[in-house]
Amino acid sequence: MCAITGIIGIGENINKKLYDMLLTLKHRGPDSSGVYVDGTISRGKLEELTVPQGNLGLGHNLLSIVGSEVAQPLKHNEIILICNGEIYNYSQLYSEIVRESNYIFKTDSDSEIVLALINQYYNGSLSPCIMKVMERLDGDYTFAAYDGKDLVAVRDPLGVKPLYYGNENGIFGFASEKKALWKVGINETISLPPNSMLYYQKTASSHELIPLPSRLSWKVDPSSEKSKTKNTLINPDKEHFKRILKDLIQKSVQKRIKGLDKVGILFSGGVDSTILAVICKNLGVQTDLYAVGSEDSPDLIFARKVASDMDLPLYIQMVDEAIVREYTSLVLNAIEEWNVMKLGVGMTGYLAAKLAHENGERVMLSGQGADELFGGYHRYLDLYHQKGEGAQEDLKGDVENLYHVNLERDDKVCMASSVELRVPYLDLQIIDMAMDIPMTYKISDPSDKMRKCILREVASQLGVPQEIVKRPKKAAQYGSGIHKILRKRVLKDQEYMGQLKKSFKFIDI
Repeated sequence: MCAITGIIGIGENINKKLYDMLLTLKHRGPDSSGVYVDGTISRGKLEELTVPQGNLGLGHNLLSIVGSEVAQPLKHNEIILICNGEIYNYSQLYSEIVRESNYIFKTDSDSEIVLALINQYYNGSLSPCIMKVMERLDGDYTFAAYDGKDLVAVRDPLGVKPLYYGNENGIFGFASEKKALWKVGINETISLPPNSMLYYQKTASSHELIPLPSRLSWKVDPSSEKSKTKNTLINPDKEHFKRILKDLIQKSVQKRIKGLDKVGILFSGGVDSTILAVICKNLGVQTDLYAVGSEDSPDLIFARKVASDMDLPLYIQMVDEAIVREYTSLVLNAIEEWNVMKLGVGMTGYLAAKLAHENGERVMLSGQGADELFGGYHRYLDLYHQKGEGAQEDLKGDVENLYHVNLERDDKVCMASSVELRVPYLDLQIIDMAMDIPMTYKISDPSDKMRKCILREVASQLGVPQEIVKRPKKAAQYGSGIHKILRKRVLKDQEYMGQLKKSFKFIDI
């Protein structure tokens, strides 16, 4: 993954501001950088980079993961592209584009697939061709393209990768993190919604937000006939769902670790992350587990047991009050908002990613999304009791809102250590399939304390130890013990928290 930035100044030279934006986001891409300013492209190490003068600029910081990835921007004909993302159907699209067009690839970067598709569909206007491009992409990404007249920026269907924009003091800009916009005086930032396109008309000096057609079917009612007396289904084929789900999860992990020599897993010893560990080990990639917790916290107890049973290396970051105090400011700076709940969860990811970076990891996997898709949270019990199969609508709403509740936080705390986080459960095929699975297979009855029933059964088939299959859900901030330290010790220290607030510029306090 990388960082992308863009800035337009009305009658103002933006080269210093563009450089400052890239410097602010160097942690997202420390390997190389590049800029496009009013017709000129410059690439190299950020400290040595010369940014030309001009009024419109695009910037890119590269985190190189596999292959001989190249610094961006990329250019073909009049189209300029910057991309932060992974395109998982790269090989398939490469073959199709070679057959369909005369485009000649110059790099092995999967970002060039996006540029090739844009050029294939471009007919004098960027806006309509972008919709066709996104219909063919399978990946997690944000990208921006410029044709000399108009500028567009888009975000993937689920919002796995963050992008923010703002228009203030005669400057329009966008960036992978808010802090880059704050740096150049854009204080009011907006999170670009998933599956949306930001369209900036240079001639009119104005922008608009354009929703794109959904890539998801969002079917929430299985086709089976429902009983007239109960909120259950008549003769549904549970084994059919399990076979498909097991296959899709394995394929999702496989395409997210393709080309990697090793991969880290943000590991709690719960069923979601243990499934990922089992699959990665079975696929033959070096699998490293990263756990965070206080002494004798539930996550560490289970993580140690699983790592030992599976003979996988486990790296542990112990936490206590001193560690929590030391990292509170750093985590808040990463997540870019004053949110105590996000702070507790974010610190787990932040410390795990820091440990992974020190161990040479570039990619980590997370179980994010499994609870929303398969009914893992306790609140879903009441919803299922009240609504029966109608509770699927609530799960759907939570998945749609994942981008600003969890995904942006998780991406930023990991990228603070230059570690890319990938989320196999949020594959589009898995989401569509999960919405077809009846609630009665996710939560067996309104008193089901385990929940995620069908996923647990798939875990058992994959070889996940039974004590993990039957381990109740415990949120990261609680399982790690961090929330308890925050609530009982750190947050009650009014002097400490007061000084912390004064030392940061949070737009939404």
